[in-house]
Amino acid sequence: MKHDDDNKGGVAAVERALDVLDCFQVSHPALKLSELSLRTGLHKTTALRLVRTLESAGYVVRRPDGRWRLGPSVARLGARYTATFDSELTLLPPLQELSRTSGESASVFVREGDIRICIARVEGPSPIRHAQRVGRALPLHLGAPGKVLLAFSGERGEVFDEIRAAGFCISIGERHPEISSISVPVYGENRTLFGALSISGPTSRLNRRKLLGLKLDVLGVAADLSISLGGDQDD
Repeated sequence: MKHDDDNKGGVAAVERALDVLDCFQVSHPALKLSELSLRTGLHKTTALRLVRTLESAGYVVRRPDGRWRLGPSVARLGARYTATFDSELTLLPPLQELSRTSGESASVFVREGDIRICIARVEGPSPIRHAQRVGRALPLHLGAPGKVLLAFSGERGEVFDEIRAAGFCISIGERHPEISSISVPVYGENRTLFGALSISGPTSRLNRRKLLGLKLDVLGVAADLSISLGGDQDD
């Protein structure tokens, strides 16, 4: 990708450095200088000057085999983004719509080690509903959201293979006998798992048939959220 020095008021050197960083993907975590040159359209000398500058700031590192990969400064930026993520702007509007159309509570969970944490939630309109507190830590192995997080993080086992094949998980009275839920994965950039989107409510209202009837709604909102979080439209 080539840029002119005065391209729309941008700084060409910065744009080229960002192009270099964007070359590294989950499927291509380490690249030779010749590959970086080819992918960016930059001369090898220019590409080398850029990666050395990025290396000095910790954004790339050079491996013993001579290939380059992303460095620790990128991880720090990612951690800062996660810490300052504005859930109200990105997560709450689709959760509100999902809660309105389903009549139940809608939540997003993320994995933190061996637990899952609710980072955004909209309570259902019914006075009888499954109440949940944002920030609460819950087990991973109990409940549809936890199992989705495990399955799409690569957990082995027949149960998780089935969840990955189906693309969703249903839980009826698993974590609590009076709570049922359906959950699907939400992705970020490069199809990395961001979290699990879930609809939950009383088991008396949400039997398996009702949950299956909500599947397309949940999958549709999850696809929209994935796009908002940087995922491709085809994810």
